[in-house]
Amino acid sequence: MSIGTLIKTIQDIMRKDVGVDGDAQRISQIVWLLFLKIFDDKEQEWQITIPGYKSPLQNRFRWSNWAKDAEGITGEELIDFVNNELFPSLKKLATAAGVSPSGRVVGSVFEDAYNYMKSGTLLRQVINAIESDVDFNSSSDRHLFNDIYEKILADLQSAGNAGEYYTPRAVTQFMVDILNPQLGERVLDPACGTGGFLTCTIDHLKAQVKTSADRTTLQDCIHGVEKKPLPHMLAMTNLMLHGIDVPSNIRHDNTLSRPLKDYGPKDRIDIILTNPPFGGMEEDGIENNFPRKYQTRETADLFMALIMHLLKHDTGRAAVVLPDGFLFGEGTKTNLKRELLEEFNLHTIVRLPKGVFAPYTSIATNVLFFEKGEPTKDIWFFEHPYPDGYKSYSRSKPLDIKEFDLEKTWWGGPTRKGRKTTENAWKISAADIAVRNYNLDCKNPHAVEINHRAPADLMAEYQEISRQLTEAQTALKAELMQALGGNA
Repeated sequence: MSIGTLIKTIQDIMRKDVGVDGDAQRISQIVWLLFLKIFDDKEQEWQITIPGYKSPLQNRFRWSNWAKDAEGITGEELIDFVNNELFPSLKKLATAAGVSPSGRVVGSVFEDAYNYMKSGTLLRQVINAIESDVDFNSSSDRHLFNDIYEKILADLQSAGNAGEYYTPRAVTQFMVDILNPQLGERVLDPACGTGGFLTCTIDHLKAQVKTSADRTTLQDCIHGVEKKPLPHMLAMTNLMLHGIDVPSNIRHDNTLSRPLKDYGPKDRIDIILTNPPFGGMEEDGIENNFPRKYQTRETADLFMALIMHLLKHDTGRAAVVLPDGFLFGEGTKTNLKRELLEEFNLHTIVRLPKGVFAPYTSIATNVLFFEKGEPTKDIWFFEHPYPDGYKSYSRSKPLDIKEFDLEKTWWGGPTRKGRKTTENAWKISAADIAVRNYNLDCKNPHAVEINHRAPADLMAEYQEISRQLTEAQTALKAELMQALGGNA
């Protein structure tokens, strides 16, 4: 059974349950069940690979002891067990003393989780579908997690939950490839969603892992923060499937809620990769965590201020997805861009075409690449073109990682030497940007200008074409009437 079919089957069962209202609740229900199934699969593995492994869960709360048996508890007995025993026990793991790191992970996942289902019979059917069709110890099924997430996001989108955007795998892969993280460097996504940038970084670093000490280093250097419970739960699950057995560095929190002045040298980060939420507004008071020059309630601007503050001096580097609005915006955005040019090397802006984030949003986006420590002299812009025959991207025709070979060939390696102006690439000095009041919305000077002409001229042409069409229709009608002997 395909993942799409499995999710649809589960949702169809849940639609019969009076307790579950809408796709968002159905998805939340699916995710906590999947997490417990995956955690159980991992525990079976740890019992073999980790000497003396002890589960943080009481025996009767482990998936294999209450869910695995298709003929196991059901009906009222199952609902009573889940609501009054399982959930209270798992939630306590978040704060109880003496809990192991893996227990804390379970606790953080369940502190905001909820069982919406009222029918134990239907819940048993859902559990059986998950148990019989997904084996996350199988490498092929592990890779299907991205498909689960995309299906979940599509459903969330149709449920009207704004702000949940899936950063296409090609974009995350390109950004990671360019920044080229090295084992031991601290990598952060301060708005990690379901962990796409982090899992891509893990895959990139795995080739550098040779020993068990290296595996520990890898686990320690991946950091993420996510505010919303559902994406956080998905992130924890996603990282476990990518070999981070105890993803305790993935915090359920709002990164912006900590005052900027409270971050010290030990909090500095080598690499930041992120697609911060844009278009949203933070709750009242959050802006007071930032210096006056950055005070705004616009989420993306606050994240940019945080990213710039957290990067390690001289070695810190970042790749950040931002909308066109940041490039030409004023006020706080101007203050951010001035500092970006004066204290960072904003060496490259890749301008992505519309449709990259389809179907979630049509907003035009850019990837800003910058390093901390020296001022910007020149900014290179690279306008990513559509493939031949494309007018936009879509779910059936997404952006492909191979398309970024164009940028990679032009990039000039780690030192960015030998870059040349092309039909897609051009350079502007930081001094010229300053004269423009730090407006970074620079158009490709090599693009062919399309003359859309004046609206009055277009209207006159339209009216003339309409008149000619009416004349032709009248003439055709007359010809037909004559051919039919004058009978209309």
